Amino acid sequence: MMAFVVYIGCNTTLAAAAAALCAYIAPAAAGSGIPEVKAYLNGIDAHSILAPSTLLVKIFGSVLGVSAGFVLGKEGPMVHTGACVASFLGQGGSRKYGLTWNWIRYFKNDLDRRDLITCGAAAGVAAAFRAPVGGVLFALEEVTSWWRSVLLWRTFSTTAVVVMVLRGLISYCRGGHCGLFGKGGLIMFDLSSRQAAYTAKDLAAVMLLGILGGLLGALFNFFVDRILRVYSLLNEKGARSKIILTATISVITSCCTFGLPWLTSCTPCPPELAGKCPTIGRSGNFKNFQCPAGHYNALASLFFNTNDDAIRNLFSAGTDREFGAATLLTFFVTVYALGVLTYGVAVPSGLFIPVILAGASFGRLTGALLGSISGLDTGLFALLDAASFLGGTMRMTVSVCVILLELTNDLHLLPLIMLVLLIAKTVADCFNRGVYEQMVRMKGLPYLEVHAEPCMRSLVAGDVVSGPLITLSSVERVGTVVETLRQTGHNGFPVIEEPPLAAAPELCGLVLRSHLLVLLQGRTFTRGRAKAGAAEVFRKLAPFDFAKAGSGKGLKVEDLDLSEEEMDMFVDLHPITNRSPYTVVENMSLAKAAVLFRGLALRHMCVVSMTQRRPPVVGILTRHDFMPQYIRGLYPNTIPR
Repeated sequence: MMAFVVYIGCNTTLAAAAAALCAYIAPAAAGSGIPEVKAYLNGIDAHSILAPSTLLVKIFGSVLGVSAGFVLGKEGPMVHTGACVASFLGQGGSRKYGLTWNWIRYFKNDLDRRDLITCGAAAGVAAAFRAPVGGVLFALEEVTSWWRSVLLWRTFSTTAVVVMVLRGLISYCRGGHCGLFGKGGLIMFDLSSRQAAYTAKDLAAVMLLGILGGLLGALFNFFVDRILRVYSLLNEKGARSKIILTATISVITSCCTFGLPWLTSCTPCPPELAGKCPTIGRSGNFKNFQCPAGHYNALASLFFNTNDDAIRNLFSAGTDREFGAATLLTFFVTVYALGVLTYGVAVPSGLFIPVILAGASFGRLTGALLGSISGLDTGLFALLDAASFLGGTMRMTVSVCVILLELTNDLHLLPLIMLVLLIAKTVADCFNRGVYEQMVRMKGLPYLEVHAEPCMRSLVAGDVVSGPLITLSSVERVGTVVETLRQTGHNGFPVIEEPPLAAAPELCGLVLRSHLLVLLQGRTFTRGRAKAGAAEVFRKLAPFDFAKAGSGKGLKVEDLDLSEEEMDMFVDLHPITNRSPYTVVENMSLAKAAVLFRGLALRHMCVVSMTQRRPPVVGILTRHDFMPQYIRGLYPNTIPR
């Protein structure tokens, strides 16, 4: 009982500390972070997703969360951590923390920053799984929305550097300088020593694993969706509620991991392993846990181990009698349930490890039950079902396949892993979306899918633009610009060329809110409605002044201190106007406009008039206008609920 009190006290304290960091300092650091990175690379720059404070809390919160004994992984948070580091470099550092580098200013634009964050996400996967090629494919398949050929070698070179750094650290840590870090070398679960030969009966068993993995993966996503809806109601009550919820889940986890092994019987050590059983220390296959000499507790050998060692135990070959059916069933149900309960608490948490553990234990159990039919080893069943569970929950195929091959160093399993992944994904897609897609939707992020909604084919661009449209003249009164910025939150404004600068009103281009603020701060004004010219503007302002600002660095309209005399003057918008904005005519199919909007990674798309009698611009399309919820509100019968 004293051991249990100490155990539960340590775990609860660590969990509460991790929750306090997330609740009070960086709420965006909670969860895996992959949905947020996925949304950012889709064009959604949500507040504090990649802020320096989020990076720090992600690192220390992950350490505390894993140490607290939660059923979670560090792999998802490492993807978010890599993206945060890339964003930190891409915005030139942080003025708030006194870390800035002028030479990085060349990356201060949307395109380069997006590429850097994609490389950061790939680096996170490569570091977590020691899988460089898997990291590149993960970035391609799961997180990025716009892939270019140049991005392939950039992510590949990034993950190559990751592996070289890891190799050097692992070599240094082999002397025991870094605890358990680096155990297993670059190949975390080396299974290359066994040769897998399979028959038609074995293929039937593998297909069954794929079907079961798809069903259980879809069920896992369903439970996660329901649990997160409940947690969101509790978390709305404030930071204290988040900490209490996290501590409660920690107590439940501690009771399960400590109490369940207490209730199971001891197993005699194998005679050939008399010197290694029971295990002494933090790592090993045979935990004593209150058993007499020469015995071990099978369930404690899974619960009271590092996640990596527990997976090695389940993947190990030639150990059919090491874990009984009751042990595997208990471990599977516990990990499956705790994985669902833990994912929504206010700590940095990943899903890879819980899903792999649940799949491996279920696969090993299935292999024991199918031993009379299939000749495959139970450890091989564990690996294949882990792949099946990953395909059923995350709906990734190519990247998961390569990551598992790099984890196990067993190329002979490639056909079987491909088979279970394809079957699991196909089965699970019949019921719901992948877990990360569900998270993006639940967070209310306006994510643009690859394919437009079918109802968009019957609508045109002019059907969804909302008014009133706010435009600016190419040479506008300063007071009008300032008042427009104060009264609206829009980030882009059409610029209209009006007489006497043009024979008739026509579209001059599009100007961004951030550029307007920089121009007003520079005070390049004229007393009459006349063009100042680009030379006059750039005598006072440098091109880098208009670069994309980092989080919390941009000018605000409240920062402007203009006199009454200056408010009555005029400012020329030609030098900062995008003179060739992307436009569509008002009768263009909304589905085509959506494909164009996403494919070109746009934030604004001007809708121009078909006739000369009307204003040159009838509206602006943003990603909000392509959301199914918005279209359903305008036309309730177009999209079924």
